[in-house]
Amino acid sequence: MLSDIQIAQQAVLKPITKIAQELGIEEEELEPYGRYKAKVNDKLFQRVKDRKDGRLVLVTAINPTPAGEGKTTVTTGLGQAMAKIGKKAVIALREPSLGPVFGVKGGAAGGGYSQVLPMEDINLHFTGDMHAITAANNLLCALLDNHIHQGNSLNIDPRRILIKRCLDMNDRELRNIVAGLGGRINGVPREDGFVITVATEIMAILCLASDLMDLKRRFGEILVAYTYSGEPVYAKDLKAEGAMTALMKDAVMPNLVQTLEGTPAIMHGGPFANIAHGCNSVRATRLALKLADYCITEAGFGSDLGAEKFFDIKCRLSGLKPSAVVLVATVRALKYNGGVPKADLSAENLEALEKGVANLKAHIENMRKYQVPVVVAINRFLSDSDRELQLIEKTCADCGADFAMTEVFAKGGEGGKALAQKVVAACEKPSNFTPIYSGQLTIAEKVETLAKEIYGADGVTYTAAAQKALKEIQALGGDRLPVCVAKTQYSLSDNPALLGRPKGFQITVRDMKLSNGAGFVVIYTGDIMTMPGLPKVPAAEKIDVTADGVIEGLF
Repeated sequence: MLSDIQIAQQAVLKPITKIAQELGIEEEELEPYGRYKAKVNDKLFQRVKDRKDGRLVLVTAINPTPAGEGKTTVTTGLGQAMAKIGKKAVIALREPSLGPVFGVKGGAAGGGYSQVLPMEDINLHFTGDMHAITAANNLLCALLDNHIHQGNSLNIDPRRILIKRCLDMNDRELRNIVAGLGGRINGVPREDGFVITVATEIMAILCLASDLMDLKRRFGEILVAYTYSGEPVYAKDLKAEGAMTALMKDAVMPNLVQTLEGTPAIMHGGPFANIAHGCNSVRATRLALKLADYCITEAGFGSDLGAEKFFDIKCRLSGLKPSAVVLVATVRALKYNGGVPKADLSAENLEALEKGVANLKAHIENMRKYQVPVVVAINRFLSDSDRELQLIEKTCADCGADFAMTEVFAKGGEGGKALAQKVVAACEKPSNFTPIYSGQLTIAEKVETLAKEIYGADGVTYTAAAQKALKEIQALGGDRLPVCVAKTQYSLSDNPALLGRPKGFQITVRDMKLSNGAGFVVIYTGDIMTMPGLPKVPAAEKIDVTADGVIEGLF
């Protein structure tokens, strides 16, 4: 069987100018990055802004196994399948982070015969957006530390700096560091640390900004520190927003690529859903809605993370209204939720699957709470038995949920035609999208609503640090902002060991952070890390390049 990269390297791509022409994008609206990828500029946005929007379809999933279960593959395959049934669709995806590419999870360009290409470029440096975000974030950190070193006229307390440097790599050694050592010439010594680039507020702002000037305004509103007297210090106080925006001038433009079957895909932004808001950029989604009858987008990890944030943050702040939700489920993930170890997921186990389908039921019920039609996509793996697949189908039927078997990994768009037809039908059904909580609730009330309505918890407990942070955020007027919960992706709870549909647990909030420029409050639960580490055997060990420049081992 061919690997993902072998399939990708055998594909015959259309020039990106051809993909643009098929979408009606004009030459002066395209900024090519080589032959097969490009950015689209503001001229296109201005020309199509008054067009009627297409239908917005969100692809989400149940709680996954540590290996991931093919949500991006289904998203890509659904976009390809739409073309097979005569519908014009554009896929809107997130950009991959180098951390998972060289770590364990892999990339974010799909797999098998449902991939976005050129996959090597996309999974590595692409068009440089991740590097621009990293540079803008670290410039802000450098300006802040330089301000303190050069006399500290703002009276910033070095013990109360809220931002960290970043790197687009899994590197646990950088989680906690001491900076400024080596004498007075090297700065003021203080505790510092790194987060992964996709967890930064810069990434969140890129994905929520409406245009370049909105990006600049939001950069200025980033809360970076407190003074010795407890007053807030913002990026604009350091006069940082202009230079940061200059670094992001090209990154704010969405990227245009294509699938194996020539379906257009717009990739832009890449926050993780377990430590950030988990959705691609508002700009990319809005553009896709103007260019096609259907925009197929995804949100990270399970619906308790990505979909919730898509609805309660992205849609709330942008005014987007989804027409349908596709909930990806796999036999493997449901057996994992039924207690089967990752190594044994290929063996038939109806007993474990019976236990695990409670997780699927929870996600179906949760998505219905947003009053949007739901279609379950059963993503078929070669190891799935007929009896296991029939059990999932019966579960969907018992829940009154529409469903379709998908084989897009093996068959591309042809394997997703049944799903595409179900999605088109769902988009015609009545939809009254409503966020799960009112913006007028307090932060604590919002967190409690998510804990009880989405996670199934009995309640919420707060550490002393979280209570202190809450008071400070309320004092700055952040009480009415939406909340972005950082939580494990493997469980509906904040404990990755509680699989299936856990009951009788509390969500523990250990800290909070005001992302003032992004416009939400980050809620940290459990042991979630904003700088991941590499596994015992990193994927990087298998990646290589030949003498003629061909990359090998990239999935």
